[in-house]
Amino acid sequence: MSSDSKFEVGGKEMLEKIVKKSGNSGRVYLPPHWIGKRVKIIRID
Repeated sequence: MSSDSKFEVGGKEMLEKIVKKSGNSGRVYLPPHWIGKRVKIIRID
């Protein structure tokens, strides 16, 4: 079991989503106006 890490991140908007199964991978759907933008993903549990 690993301990939690602490991150400080700045940004424009934040969403909390559940990752859905997609074939052999996971998928998160984001708003269309985020297309072409950089995002950072942090697993929280």
